[in-house]
Amino acid sequence: MSVTVRVPAKVNVQLAVGAARPDGYHDLANVFLAVGLHDEVTVTAAEELRVTCAGPDAGQVPLDRTNLAARAALVLAERYGRDADVHIHIAKDIPVAGGMAGGSADGAGALLACDALWGTGASRGELLDICAELGSDVPFSLVGGAALGIGRGERLTELEVGGSFHWVFAMAARGLSTPAVFREFDRLAEGRDIPVPVASRELLDALAKGDVDALAATVSNDLQPAALSLFPELADTLAAGRAAGALASLVSGSGPTTAFLAPDAGAAEAIAGALRASGTCRTVRTAAGPVPGATVV
Repeated sequence: MSVTVRVPAKVNVQLAVGAARPDGYHDLANVFLAVGLHDEVTVTAAEELRVTCAGPDAGQVPLDRTNLAARAALVLAERYGRDADVHIHIAKDIPVAGGMAGGSADGAGALLACDALWGTGASRGELLDICAELGSDVPFSLVGGAALGIGRGERLTELEVGGSFHWVFAMAARGLSTPAVFREFDRLAEGRDIPVPVASRELLDALAKGDVDALAATVSNDLQPAALSLFPELADTLAAGRAAGALASLVSGSGPTTAFLAPDAGAAEAIAGALRASGTCRTVRTAAGPVPGATVV
């Protein structure tokens, strides 16, 4: 018997970052939007735990127990007193190491799939607790839609969205380490007072109304200067997207994927074509959001 779960990528339409905490993390006000790029995670009963992966950049995905999908199976199995004897196969379509929570998506997908395969009957709250244990972005991968994450980003409040927003994502030629981007944020912020992160009321209103122009005027990412400091070439990609008609452009999360908000689906395709021709990025994808979170298929 197998269970397959489909789980989406995310874009951060706002990422407000506070000062480093004593535990090394940062308080965040993180407004997530799930978008229609998906991984599919299939879990099958097996003699031992193993992970396989296929799809774009699958060679960059760890196949040992450091993979969040494997960790999810191990944590759930331990809680329910059983062995994590499953084969986890990841059909990868979310960009790897791109700031779109592909690894987190796989963790949430494997958790939901194992829960269904084993019939553990875990509550939604328990699954979200395990997600938070696995990583800051994993709870949102389970929930999907749109949500405000506070704390490390793991404490979620779901948000109403009044329409669909069309995005273009440009993948870079190399990755960026999330810890390295946060370290650079701390270096750039040294000697400055960092305000407590809060969600933008104007941005939340724009989401609720489905107002693409208002959303474009309010998107922001406090990690973008750090990402650009470590990867200056991303500025050329951002400029190419704006020149092609994007209403807003920003680094997605810790990068290096760059995200472009388009007026509509047709404009998104035109922006994607211009970015492909610009020579400033490796690959380009279009997607709309919000979409549901992890779903058994």
